[in-house]
Amino acid sequence: MNFCKNAKTLALAAFALVALNACKQKEKSATTGWKYNDEKNGGFEVTPYTEQETGPGLILIEGGTFAMGRTEQEINYNWDNIPRRVTVSSFYMDETEIANVHYLEYLYWLDRVFGTDYPEVYKKALPDTLVWRSKLGYNEPMVELYLRHPAYQYYPVVGVNWLQANDFASWRTDRVNEQILIREGILRVNPAQVNEDNFNTDAYLAGQYEGLVKSKLRDLNPNRDVRNVRTEDGILLPRYELPTEAEWEYAALGLIGNTVYERVTDRKIYPWNGHVVRNSSEKYKGEMLANFKRGRGDMMGTAGALNDNADRPAPIFSYLPNDYGLYNMSGNVSEWVKDVYRPLSPEDMDDFNPYRGNVFVTQLLDEEGQNAEKDSLGRLIWREVDERENEGRRNYTKADYINDIDGDEPDNIEYKIGVTSLVDDNVHVIKGGSWKDRAYWLSPGTRRYLDQKQSTDWIGFRCSMVRVGSPVGFNQKKNGKG
Repeated sequence: MNFCKNAKTLALAAFALVALNACKQKEKSATTGWKYNDEKNGGFEVTPYTEQETGPGLILIEGGTFAMGRTEQEINYNWDNIPRRVTVSSFYMDETEIANVHYLEYLYWLDRVFGTDYPEVYKKALPDTLVWRSKLGYNEPMVELYLRHPAYQYYPVVGVNWLQANDFASWRTDRVNEQILIREGILRVNPAQVNEDNFNTDAYLAGQYEGLVKSKLRDLNPNRDVRNVRTEDGILLPRYELPTEAEWEYAALGLIGNTVYERVTDRKIYPWNGHVVRNSSEKYKGEMLANFKRGRGDMMGTAGALNDNADRPAPIFSYLPNDYGLYNMSGNVSEWVKDVYRPLSPEDMDDFNPYRGNVFVTQLLDEEGQNAEKDSLGRLIWREVDERENEGRRNYTKADYINDIDGDEPDNIEYKIGVTSLVDDNVHVIKGGSWKDRAYWLSPGTRRYLDQKQSTDWIGFRCSMVRVGSPVGFNQKKNGKG
C-alpha cells in the first residue's frame, strides 16, 4: 500500500515537473522565437491556462464509447432506438433537475429587468401551471402551490416547454459569466440593470456591452492600454445548454462504474446495476431506487411503508445518485434534450457526438460589416448562414440540417405534422421516466417526443456544458496526454 502511495506521489511530482517545463517552453514561440506576453515585441498574449472551471451545479462527465439505444424490450414496436455504438466527448451535466427555486430566480430577474417596459418577456417565460389539471382527478392545489410555495422550492420545475428551457439556459450562461467577471474584479455589481442595459456574454465579447467597469485588463498591444476579457483568456465559461440525447443517455447510464480498463463488465438496464428497481443492499433493502408509478393506482405505496415516498415529483436530491453523482436520471421527471426527434436517428447520425438539430448561424453585422447588432433586450441578433458564403465548403453548404438524410431528399417523406406524420422539425426528444410512468420508461435508452411549445406535469429539464481541452480532470491525465 505504501509503495502505491509513493508511486502515485512520484507520478504527480513528475507530472508537475513536465507541466512546469512546458510552461517555460511556452514563454516564447517555438515557431518564430519571439517572446509571448511582451509588449516590446508587439504584445501577443498566451494565457497560462490549466483547467476549465466547473460551473455552478455541474459535474464532469468523462466521455467515452457506449452502446446507445434500447436496453429493454421494445414493447411499443416503434423500433426508434436501435442499439448502436457511439462515442461522446466529455462534458458537464447538472447534478440535479432544475428546481422551482432556480426557475423562480430566473422569473424574478426577468421581471426586475424587463417587467416595466417589456412585460411580455416575463409572461413568455412563465411555466404553464395548468398542466396539473386533470379531467377526472383533483389536482387544483398543485395549480396554485407547486411552483411558488416554499414547501416545493427544491422540487423539479414542470410545465416548462422546450423553448422556455433553452431560454433559461441562455440566461444562466449570462448570469454565471457576469458573476465571474465581478469576482475577478472586472465589473461591479449592478442591481439596477434595466432593459437592454443587462449583461449578455455574447454582447460583451463582441464589444457591445460595458456595464459598471471596475478594472479592465491591461492590454499588451502597444497601440492600446486596456481591454475587455476575451475568449482567449479562458475566464468566461462556455454556454449552458440542454444536453444532446446521446449526452443525456450516456450520463444516465453511468457506465464508468462498470468499467474495468476498457471492458464494460455489465450492461445496465437502468442507471443502477441489476435488473430490478429495488435496492438490494442490506441497509436499504427493498427500497425503491427511483420515483415512478409502481402499478395501476399505486403512486407511492401503503401508509407506513411508502415505496418511493413521493406521490408526485420528489425533491431533486432524492434517491441514490448514479456512478457519475447525478440524481434522478430515471424517475421523478422526464427531461427535455436538444435533439429533434426522428424515428431513424440512431441509423442516420454520426457515431461521434451524434445529434440531429443543427441550424448553423452567425452574428448579424451592421451595414459596414463591422459591429454585431443587438435587439431591444440587449441580445445579439443571429442569422442563418447563407449558401453563397459557404461555397467551396466540404463539411456543410447550407444552414438547416434538421432533415438531413431523413426528409429533405426527393425520395423521402416531408414531415408535416397532422398531414403525413405526427413528427415535424419542432418536435424534440424526451428522455427518462417520470413519477407518472411505469418502470419500463426508467431505462435511459427509451425515447419519447413532444412539440417544443407544449409542456406537461411530468417533464422537466437540466443543463449541460461542453468540456474544453482535456477530456479528464487536471489531476487525471492519462497516457501522458493532456
